[in-house]
Parts: sequence; structure tokens; C-alpha cells
Amino acid sequence: MSNILKELGYLAAASRFRRISEKLQKDGDKIYAKSDISFKASWFSVYYVLAKSGVALTILEIAAHIDFSHITVKNILIELKKNELVLIQPNPNDKRSKLVCLSKKGKQLLNKIEPLWLSFSNTLRDIFVSGHPDTLNILNRIDWQINTHPIHERIFESNKLLVKIIDYKPSLRTHFYKLAGPWLMEVLNGELEEDDKFTLNHPDEAYLTKGGFLFYAKYGKDIIGCVALKRLDDDKFEFAKLFIKPNYRKLGIATKLIERCICRCLENEVKQLWLQTTMAMPQAHQLYYKLGFIDNDAPIQMDVLKRTEKIMCLEF
Repeated sequence: MSNILKELGYLAAASRFRRISEKLQKDGDKIYAKSDISFKASWFSVYYVLAKSGVALTILEIAAHIDFSHITVKNILIELKKNELVLIQPNPNDKRSKLVCLSKKGKQLLNKIEPLWLSFSNTLRDIFVSGHPDTLNILNRIDWQINTHPIHERIFESNKLLVKIIDYKPSLRTHFYKLAGPWLMEVLNGELEEDDKFTLNHPDEAYLTKGGFLFYAKYGKDIIGCVALKRLDDDKFEFAKLFIKPNYRKLGIATKLIERCICRCLENEVKQLWLQTTMAMPQAHQLYYKLGFIDNDAPIQMDVLKRTEKIMCLEF
């Protein structure tokens, strides 16, 4: 990488993403050529959607599936048609659009190309994981941020919600009780369980000394959220005491804290992330399902709380 790109830092992000994309496409083309397959890496997304759809699609439908522009999809289809891999026919329901599907040649190619995709996918995984074990989710979060709150809007806003997720440090010790304590006292009608009394007042001893972690959500100088990542054994973690200040809820901060837990699990090469909750938190359950958690029975290493009504697990 050139020195100028290093100096530019985040300003060069788009250029670096484009350069990585171009390198991946060039290598993809070389792989297809060496495998004696007449195919281009730039065709992959459009071809894949058509191969897996099972029905003819309009150009707009293809574009929506892969988040490409209409003109980009149209240009790729021109090349695919030229290579006799797709059929483009009139749409009987809309004269303004066309229906696209794989041709016989396109379907026959699929059997030959799928094993190559598997090898390519495994190799790409090794490359991306070398940067960070949660690279795909990081890219998803970047994409989501750009789509939901575009850069051209952010740059002219003076009051932006810039939330950082930070690790535990001694000065944050008392914040754990200040955040989660009052909430739990309310939930339990003022009667904390023995486990709660210890973990809230001694989070460092309860989690850190046993191989776990503590994370906090920080907005400006304020600590507005927390979560604990408890180690159950070498292969399992449990996250607990997830709390966000009421004024900052429904802003995606809980998701950020859970994703940090997931990242740390991946970094530590564990196989499962567990949680326990009550039936009084249906919105939280929806978030957990969205992140990939499923209902399960408690592992023997988990200390199930009296209030627990639901246990969930995320497999890695």
C-alpha cells in the first residue's frame, strides 16, 4: 500500500475497498481460467441469484436481491446473454420489463462451477479471518450504517450519536452497579438473588478473574450501557447483565454490545454463546433471534437463576 493511502487513513477507505474488490475479481477470473471455465467473477452475484431463485426474475428483482444498481445488473446480463448463459424474455405482466432466467447452458455450468465456489469460499474465509474473526459482520455493520444514515447526512449534523464500545477498566467498576443494579432491583421487587449481589458489586472478580470480559457503551463522557461476558468453560461463554439507559434505547446500542461479545467469542475460538432471560422481554428475544440465537436447554456449566424462564444459544 502506498504511503499516501496510509496517511489518508479513513479518507482512503473507499479506495481501499475498491482495490480489494478489484484484486478479488482478478484472482477470481484467474481461477475460472485455470479451471477451464468460461466465466467472470463480476458475473457471480447476478448469476448466483438466477441459479438459486428457481424462477424467472425481472432486472429490478435481481438488483434488489444483491443491492446492485439497475444499470449494473443490465450490463452484466448483456454479457451473460452474449455467452448464452441466460434467457431474456418479455414479461407478460409488464411490457416495460423483461424476465430473466438461466439458459440450458447456464444450468449445466452450475454443476461444474459450484465445487469451485466452495474452494474459493474457504480460501476467502481464511483471508478475511486473518484480518478479524468477525470480518463479515463488521462489513455488514458498515453497510447497515451507510444505508440507514448516509455519510452525506451525517457530515452536516452537529449532534451525532457516536457510541463507543469499550473494555473494562478499574475506573468503570462502580458503573456496573449504577447501570444494572436499579433495573434488576425493580425487576425483582427489591430482592436481588445472591448471584446478582456479588456480580453487581464485584464485576471484576465475578467475570474478569474467571476468564470473562466486561464491556461498556460510552457516549461522549457518559457510560450508558453495559454487558458481562462470563466464561463457562474453554468452549462456552454466557452474556449477562445487558443494560442500556432508558433514554438511549432503540438506537442499536444493545446490538453493538452483543456483537462485541460475539467478536470476543470468535477471537477466543469458543463454540457457543449462551444467555438466560425472562418471558417479560419479548423485544429482546426478537433481537436475539435476529442475531442467530436459538432456544435451548441450559448446559451443565450454567448457573441458572431463579427468575430465568428462557435459555438461548448461539453456535459458532
